[in-house]
Amino acid sequence: MALTPRYREEFADAIVMFIRDKVRDAGADGVVLGLSGGLDSAVVATLCARALGPERVLCVLMPEEATPPREMKDAKEIADSLGAEHVSVPLGPVMDAYRRLLGGTVEPRAFGNVKARVRMAVLYYHAQTRNRLVMGTGNKSEILTGYFTKHGDGGVDYQPIGDLYKTQVRDLAKHLGVPQRIIDKVPSAHLAPGQTDEGDLGITYEHLDRVLLGIELGMTDEEIAERTGLPQAEAARVRGKVHATRHKRRAPLMPKLGIRTVGLDWRE
Repeated sequence: MALTPRYREEFADAIVMFIRDKVRDAGADGVVLGLSGGLDSAVVATLCARALGPERVLCVLMPEEATPPREMKDAKEIADSLGAEHVSVPLGPVMDAYRRLLGGTVEPRAFGNVKARVRMAVLYYHAQTRNRLVMGTGNKSEILTGYFTKHGDGGVDYQPIGDLYKTQVRDLAKHLGVPQRIIDKVPSAHLAPGQTDEGDLGITYEHLDRVLLGIELGMTDEEIAERTGLPQAEAARVRGKVHATRHKRRAPLMPKLGIRTVGLDWRE
């Protein structure tokens, strides 16, 4: 059997049911999500509209200087095609204020994380004022490798596509009828000019997902290399990313002093 994540059509119905149940359980009036014009957010917006009706979905567009104009045009077209409300919150003035506050010249990677945290704050403002939940757009490939900003795009109430690898999300998008031009886009968070996901990760999503699936199945690096044809060192490098970013997938840990401890053995 090929070591490749597979998509099944029933995944879409399962996610729709998940969204509907979580919104009902929270007594929320709907959801808010950041719509970037990219694949993942287009898929989540589509699933939310199916689960709740488009009138209960608010898409927030948050452009700034690194955002290609085409991305915002695509985001508006996606929201309009779903019949969902969308608002635009340009972040340029806020980011300029942060640059001045931080001393003018900023370290690009750290400043990219600041942008992601500002986006999170905007989403939660709209969610709180409308009694809605914030739906994340992260996928399993990003979550396992820690390729997200802690308290930024990782700061959400729920992750509807968080158990699907990026390659599975592409297949889900086809199933949902997301336009092919959105599916074919080069993945990027647009935190800096020319930035791409695969460039940052140093590996294509096709190869990354196969390695991650091998790790998920409990394979050794040697076994993963044999099944994928990738160098064993590459499998070890990806495993290292998964190990090093564990703290990003957990609630902040604390010393165990009580009978049951939040984030350790307290079960909700």
